[in-house]
This record gives sequence, C-alpha cells and structure tokens, in this order.
Amino acid sequence: TVEDIAKVVYFLISDAANYITGQVINVDGGMVM
Repeated sequence: TVEDIAKVVYFLISDAANYITGQVINVDGGMVM
C-alpha cells in the first residue's frame, strides 16, 4: 500500500538509516523472503 511505502521512505530519509547504502528493499508485505 501507499502507507507501507511511505513508512520505508520515511525510515530511509531518517538519521536511523545513515549506514544503509546500495540496498534493494522489497516492500511487498512479506511475499519475498
């Protein structure tokens, strides 16, 4: 959903994601593990 993607985007722009680079993040409700 749009809300799920917004939560990931919010996390990625926060200071908590400082060390995350070059990652593929699947936002699919757990369909891909």
